[in-house]
Amino acid sequence: MEIVDTYPRSVRDIENIWIPLADGTRLAARMWLPEDAEADPVPAIIEYIPYRKRDSTRERDEEMYPWFAGHGYACLRIDMRGSGDSEGLLYDEYTVQEQDDCVEAIAWIAAQSWCTGRVGMMGKSWSGFNSLQVAARRPPALAAVIAIHASDDRYGDDVHYRGGCMLSDNGEWAAMMQGALVLPPDPEIVGERWRDMWSERLASLPFLAEPWVTHQTHDEYWRQGSVDEDYSAITCAVYAIGGWADSYSNTPFRLAANLSSPWKVLAGPWGHQYLHQGVPGPAIGFLQECRRWWDHWLKGVANGVMDEPRMRIWVHDSVPPRTHYDERPGRWVAEVEWPSPHVVPTPMLLDPRGLVNGAASTAELTVCSPQTTGMHGGRFCGFGYPGDTAGDQRADDAMSLVFDSAPLDERLEIVGAASIELDVVADQPSAFVVARLCDVAPDGASTKVTWGLLNLTHRHSHTAPEPVRPGERMRVTVDLDDIGYAFPAGHRIRLSLSSAYWPTVWPSPAPVTLTVFTGESRLLLPVREPRDTDAQLPAFEAPLRARGAAVTPLAEGRSGFTIFTDLAAGETTYRVFAEGDADSGAGVIHLDDIDLDLYEWPELTYTIRPDDPLSACATSRIVCGLRRGDWQVRVDASVCMRATKEEFVVDGVVDAFEGDRCVSHREWSVAVPRNGV
Repeated sequence: MEIVDTYPRSVRDIENIWIPLADGTRLAARMWLPEDAEADPVPAIIEYIPYRKRDSTRERDEEMYPWFAGHGYACLRIDMRGSGDSEGLLYDEYTVQEQDDCVEAIAWIAAQSWCTGRVGMMGKSWSGFNSLQVAARRPPALAAVIAIHASDDRYGDDVHYRGGCMLSDNGEWAAMMQGALVLPPDPEIVGERWRDMWSERLASLPFLAEPWVTHQTHDEYWRQGSVDEDYSAITCAVYAIGGWADSYSNTPFRLAANLSSPWKVLAGPWGHQYLHQGVPGPAIGFLQECRRWWDHWLKGVANGVMDEPRMRIWVHDSVPPRTHYDERPGRWVAEVEWPSPHVVPTPMLLDPRGLVNGAASTAELTVCSPQTTGMHGGRFCGFGYPGDTAGDQRADDAMSLVFDSAPLDERLEIVGAASIELDVVADQPSAFVVARLCDVAPDGASTKVTWGLLNLTHRHSHTAPEPVRPGERMRVTVDLDDIGYAFPAGHRIRLSLSSAYWPTVWPSPAPVTLTVFTGESRLLLPVREPRDTDAQLPAFEAPLRARGAAVTPLAEGRSGFTIFTDLAAGETTYRVFAEGDADSGAGVIHLDDIDLDLYEWPELTYTIRPDDPLSACATSRIVCGLRRGDWQVRVDASVCMRATKEEFVVDGVVDAFEGDRCVSHREWSVAVPRNGV
């Protein structure tokens, strides 16, 4: 990747500025500003997150924002209220307070002498979410946003719930937030009051897992901050970007189908990373692509960015299954609208012989998946790290009800969301079905293409669950995640259905047997015929970045993804970990320019027995710390989640240390009744 050191305009790096809010709270921001902006004002680009602009995102930020600033933008990385160096307290994700503060901050920025009065918001994940949320609030100065790996639906498409099913990431995300996000502000920014600010944060820390586990249906808690409640509220321009290896691949397609404001969509092969660092590749010139967008919407440059096809979509070629890919072969295609008239829902019926194109026979086929089904499904939200991609699916397929097509006579491409219409019976009042679409090579290797799931108690509504009547036949639709994929000639299309999917999905209270009725049940594939115009699309520029922060790894730590089965205990453990040692420097990095050591070591452990859904246990722990000379602080946070037939039991601990002294110990334990999950 090219590293850029010089820019058209000289840039001043301002380590911290204070943005005042009406209630007296001040938000801390780092700013990159053209040296001559007072004489020649510029538009502003902001990213607004709780991930500590001083240290946690320093390396990443310095690879992007000096480059934008050097091309004529004021770039501000703002710590949200109660995080990093900002004042106040942080109580939850995506709150009204969070949005209110950002609306105020935008107005303040737009009024500064160095700003033209036009502002853009950007970011991935949290900052992609709140870019959309703040856009829906319509601050007058906000002209455009770029939302990467984000969601428009906090209940239906985030780390908490999918298809009405609870995800085990609930506990993991709570531990991550309660660890890294409650570290103190830096004394070099806030002075001696850092300790008082930290004490207030620790004393006011809520147990974040509690509301996420309590709100098990699509209620007002989740509607707040979900822009799919009213897409028309967004009137500024939106560039929505997603990745097939990420968990938020669906949002760009929903936005394309529903926004009335100007929009563009880019869907590529990447995991949960910015696109110039995109893994799996090919990475693209993300900074240049953003600049074209900003130049048009914030500077009024007629650069043709809105004259191109509004959607660029990567179509994967078939590859053997592996748990990591540096690159995914494929090609770019384009569409001008969504839904596209060029994508045709094409049915394949479920038959006792497999997937068929013609008439299907009627049969009753059953599956009762072991609770260990899903161990090879990959991480729910993949970053492209070695080990977090779904591997060969044959082990999970063996524990599922499988329907294979005949070998394909010719290449078949799909773009968009496949769906399954099932006639199904469950033998328990609480049950779900998981569907995986796989590409089966002639040698039998099974590559996961996409997946979807549905809590059967939510078959009519995510707002008002209804218990399943055991033995009652139901007609349900399971939507799979959007994808672009090409099945080659000679391969088979496989649909795998299971009644368990650990550790991604929290198990039903009792083992479930599903009976699927073939004949009328069908798979709908979004088939897109290749077009000559696809090959005429201009190539993206090559990835580049600014030089970035000077970082010295002190010693290499250890990380990994493992699956371990204790044959004597009959228990299987899925573990994700990063291990280090602060004394030796293992897993610790040194930020040279601010003379600060930084470390963050997560450990996620998911255990279950194949015959007992109530044996499921998800334990998430994170140890993170900062040190500069005698100033040494760390936080050790953990969340453990279990369940009985009637309730979820969630325990949490947060210990905070200054040096070797524990300055705060917090414990929580909550029991929450299960509501159809």
